[in-house]
Amino acid sequence: MKSLIQFSRSLLGKASLFAAVALAGQVRAETIVMDGSTTVGPIAKAFAEYYMKQNPGVNVTVGESGSGNGAKGIINNTCQVGTMSRFMKDTEFKAAAEAGVMPVAHVVALDGLPILVHPSNPVKGLTVDQVRDIYMGKITNWSQVGGPNLEIVSVSRDTNSGTYETFAELVMRKEKIGERTEYVGSNGAIRQRVQSTPAAIGYAGLGFVDDTVKALEINGVAPSPATVKSGVYPIARPLYMFTNGYPKLGSHLYRFITLHLTEVGGSMIQETGFIPVTSY
Repeated sequence: MKSLIQFSRSLLGKASLFAAVALAGQVRAETIVMDGSTTVGPIAKAFAEYYMKQNPGVNVTVGESGSGNGAKGIINNTCQVGTMSRFMKDTEFKAAAEAGVMPVAHVVALDGLPILVHPSNPVKGLTVDQVRDIYMGKITNWSQVGGPNLEIVSVSRDTNSGTYETFAELVMRKEKIGERTEYVGSNGAIRQRVQSTPAAIGYAGLGFVDDTVKALEINGVAPSPATVKSGVYPIARPLYMFTNGYPKLGSHLYRFITLHLTEVGGSMIQETGFIPVTSY
């Protein structure tokens, strides 16, 4: 009888061990996949790092392949969070509906779109019309807008980018960008091209402005958190995280996607150079 009891206890112990291992595997397997905007990327990375520290059993991955791919990721169910620096297009909503997906937009921050030049460029500001003319190829030399006699090198984000879409809507206003303009794949690449090229002009999110580039006044207004928040700076936009439906209350996805509404989330957004939605 004693050996039978010991054998039963042994089986129970093994069963408990197997259950614990299985549960641990389930926890480790919980993953939040993010993909999309390079502009939203710094916020997404900061949130991911913080959330994984607070919840060791959750893995949050961050991709930065452009806002268009953030929309595709939600539609095709390849990510749980699609980060976008623009709103979804009607065609994307149509594709989502056809796939049985209900995109829900979460506005996580506000952003300005500074127009960047090399720090050595003496030009202090431009109008929206002048920026449009530069990108159309009507203005080709900095001397035409009070600068040095240098041929302008205009640099743009790629057409899959939400930053490009914002620039096209608010600056180009249905006019086509000229053939002389270079295209790059990220906000960081815009900054890098401008900081290494005295004749360059580019545009990027507010969080990408540093001492290596100069942000111009546009229509007499300098880009800053204050001017974007007040609506005075003319080139500004919300930043989004999209989910398929509203996340289940209390779930990790819900807690993650609402992080921007918390005090710590707002602080992280400010630290990355953007504007929390709770600050206005």
